[in-house]
Amino acid sequence: MNRFARNMLARASGGSVALSRVWPGRTDRLIIAPHDLRTADATRAAEIYAGRFVFAGKIVNCHGRSIFDLDPPSEDWEVALLGFGWLRHLRAADTALTRANARALVEDWISNPANKRRPVARRADVLARRVISLLSQAPLVLNDTDNKFYRRYLRALGREIRLLRYTMVDIPDGVPKLQVLIALCYTTLCLANQASHIRSASKKLSDELQRQILPDGGHISRNPGALIELLIDLLPLRQTFAARNIAPPPALLNAIDRMMPMLRFFRHGDGNFALFNGMSATPSDLLATLLAYDDAHGAPMANMPHTGFQRLDAGQTTLIIDTGPPPPAGVSHDAHAGCLSFELSSGISRIVTNCGMPTTGRDNWRPFARGTAAHSTLTYHDTSSCQFVEMSAMKRLLHGAPITNGPADVESYREVVEGGTLLTASHDGYLAKFGVIHRRVLMIANDGARIDGEDTLSPPQGARLKGADADFALRFHLHPAVKASRLSDARGVMLVLPNRDVWTFEALDDKVDLEDSVFLAGNDGPRRTAQIVIRQDARQAPSIRWSFVRSSASPSVTNARRNARREPELPL
Repeated sequence: MNRFARNMLARASGGSVALSRVWPGRTDRLIIAPHDLRTADATRAAEIYAGRFVFAGKIVNCHGRSIFDLDPPSEDWEVALLGFGWLRHLRAADTALTRANARALVEDWISNPANKRRPVARRADVLARRVISLLSQAPLVLNDTDNKFYRRYLRALGREIRLLRYTMVDIPDGVPKLQVLIALCYTTLCLANQASHIRSASKKLSDELQRQILPDGGHISRNPGALIELLIDLLPLRQTFAARNIAPPPALLNAIDRMMPMLRFFRHGDGNFALFNGMSATPSDLLATLLAYDDAHGAPMANMPHTGFQRLDAGQTTLIIDTGPPPPAGVSHDAHAGCLSFELSSGISRIVTNCGMPTTGRDNWRPFARGTAAHSTLTYHDTSSCQFVEMSAMKRLLHGAPITNGPADVESYREVVEGGTLLTASHDGYLAKFGVIHRRVLMIANDGARIDGEDTLSPPQGARLKGADADFALRFHLHPAVKASRLSDARGVMLVLPNRDVWTFEALDDKVDLEDSVFLAGNDGPRRTAQIVIRQDARQAPSIRWSFVRSSASPSVTNARRNARREPELPL
């Protein structure tokens, strides 16, 4: 690119061109290959050799054709294919056959210029993953190869890197932007004739880490899954700096040190993350790998004031509560309207959850999953506490549906009181439209055997509710492993956990319903489950008190005690 073109691009991009500019220096030698922390499965190599590509729950058989010439069954499948992360499975097998297979597939990709014009192939996050994969799996592809293929491979890699730099002009904010900067930082460390650009790439990555990783270690998007996505690349990057005998930038080290404790903050006793703001099924293999790098091994922190979450631990019981406003609009494409929602677990059993997001086919469920009704909190007049972009044209322009309006004033306060810990929180997400503030009070007993809650809707002092509609619903979505039965007095629900522990939900002043729900974040896809629902009118009953109590009795004894009052069990 000549100087005139670079200057024009700089004006158009408003300063982003520093990352888009083609850095001088030929890519003629690979100095080091970064380590890939993602789990590799050698048995997958045989499937790939047989022409069976299994990604995102879909299977495609090549039948002798190029896998890149076939129509993808889904966008998630295509993202996995074009990210080239599957090369690690071939490397895990480590045979002459798998190495030859890897070379043939890469050759197939680089020999067809049409591949680079595929829209998904040019997506910033897919490009970043492909560049990192081609760098980290270079020993597999280049082992025992001739000089001609070696040069072709590096030239193709250079083209991918240049395209990656151009994407910085119009890249979605948040995790994709960090992924691109991480990939570009890798290129300066791993390739020859790039040493003079290490400082520049490190500086840009450092600036973005300082902006996106909040002081308490959470990500600016408030999605717990972003921590796993980023750390799985940041930890090997730190190792790559060390392998080159170059001091890692302090911002990189500080970001990792802040993020690692957050892995334990969001974990339930069964090892899975709480389902907030786009979190789907927890990649347990990646999480276990990351936790092996955690040197602290202490108790999780109780409060994330910058990211906006609280954690209450007592005995074997854990509550994780969303006490923050929605993230900035530019990084809110996956954010949910779940303010003041919570998740409850006892030991290794999750009891109350949010619906979460599926791992694949997210677009089909996104409108429902992001709504307040998909969370264990209060929904006023069947309306979400956040508003999202709805026009299709705007969604295309903004790369999704960010939050346009939501709670602005979210307050939370916790204190140790006699007998337990008390958390008081409120949000104003319904104030502008309905004139009410939602206030939630939670108390967990010191032994974790009882959680008391109160949800209240009230106008600000001196104001009145707006409009004629004042109906609301209080929801508690149950994990699909919980067996729920409504009590005969319609004031409670008996909950039997997989380990046969029994909990009872009660709201003695209100009618309690047990309705269908869906758990979206299962490893095997969406699963049917149940939800506890209490419906009321804010003018007639602005406050609802409820409790979860662990029973010391076995299910059979509890059944006997409740037999006279129980209704028949609901089939789940």
